[in-house]
Amino acid sequence: MQRSIALLAVILVAGTMAACARTPEAAPTIPGNTASAAADAVAAVAPDVAATGSLPVVVVHKSESCGCCGLWVEHMQQAGFPVQVRNLDNVNPVKERVGVPFGKGSCHTAEVGGYFVEGHVPAADIKRLLLEQPAARGLVVPGMPAGSPGMEMPDGRVQPYVVELVREDGGTEPFAHHGQ
Repeated sequence: MQRSIALLAVILVAGTMAACARTPEAAPTIPGNTASAAADAVAAVAPDVAATGSLPVVVVHKSESCGCCGLWVEHMQQAGFPVQVRNLDNVNPVKERVGVPFGKGSCHTAEVGGYFVEGHVPAADIKRLLLEQPAARGLVVPGMPAGSPGMEMPDGRVQPYVVELVREDGGTEPFAHHGQ
């Protein structure tokens, strides 16, 4: 039993690392699999912020060799965000500075509009955050869920995941659900 669990852990880590090592050109984009119904509803009724040119710059802190981070950057650009990329050897000091809660980390950390964005958060959720402007530190998607932006699967499958809002006190609460 322990051997089976260890083998499963190795497979999961190897799969995650392989996804992270992909180049942006290697992964397909699956239309419509990155926004929840709630985010779609906000996008439908909110003014098109991208068209007015008022989307703030997203500063992305990442490892230069991480392919999935590059794919997430492309996702943000396709959604109309101007993006500045800062390649770092160690992203942990940025995570500590902005207040990413322990155990909620991912492979890249972004800053936009006074908030942090940790991991593979869909652009529609970030636009909703900027529109609603809650009293919070930012958004997190812990880990690297299959099918999230930058982690698209060839078959279009989306592993269920939750985007969490990080409140000012560091606690979290659900902000959006994906892959249901």
